Amino acid sequence: MNVFSSVILVLCTFLSTHVQAVDVTVNPALVGQLKTAATQLDRLNLLPEDSDWLFDFTAQPKYTFSPGSVVNANAATFPATVGNGMTMAMISLDPCSMLPPHYHPRASNYVVAVEGTTDTYFIEENGARLVKNTLTPGKMTIFPQASVHTMVNTGCVKAQLVSALNNEDQGTQNMANTLLSLPSDIVQRILGAGADITTLAGGIPPVGTGSNSGTQECLARCGINNNGTSTPSSTKKEKRSMRIDQRE
Repeated sequence: MNVFSSVILVLCTFLSTHVQAVDVTVNPALVGQLKTAATQLDRLNLLPEDSDWLFDFTAQPKYTFSPGSVVNANAATFPATVGNGMTMAMISLDPCSMLPPHYHPRASNYVVAVEGTTDTYFIEENGARLVKNTLTPGKMTIFPQASVHTMVNTGCVKAQLVSALNNEDQGTQNMANTLLSLPSDIVQRILGAGADITTLAGGIPPVGTGSNSGTQECLARCGINNNGTSTPSSTKKEKRSMRIDQRE
């Protein structure tokens, strides 16, 4: 079995609950005007209020830690980004939750940890090695443009990260959803005759997934129940460990 098939099969084992992270353009008419404005002064006149230049990640409807979310400030959600060539995102992950493998076709991705412990992985192209790093507060990694990457909160407390992408329309493509959107006979050929395509497809949330529950190992280690609650002893132990790590 090739590496791509292995990644998809492992992903399908982990995916469960999900939140939506597809961006809907909040003001298409304004975005269109900003894109066709002749000068920057014309753009400024289209954004006359101070509040037009303010974006509150925590006030967005998709902001959640249950089990997590990706909130983007981009051309769709924050018109002031038009013409500035950047998307900023806030990534929020509950204990043991993860972002499924995906890539951004039009942007490189710089990710900085603000809270918690997050393992990151990326593969840039065929023949490239898997790159893994562990982010704790103040540490950053880069996912090159169009590289397949994923992030997993391996801790028993919440993790939060800030992501900068060098395009105001970065795009996101989830790998598992992409594969299983192909005709089933082609997918069967890719994954092998023994793969149960129906079962795999049934375990993958719809396109637009922001975050999913993570590995059973992490859930068990953190004492997280099926309803998402943690035992007090597990949470306190993890918090003590984080304080020690941050002092070192």
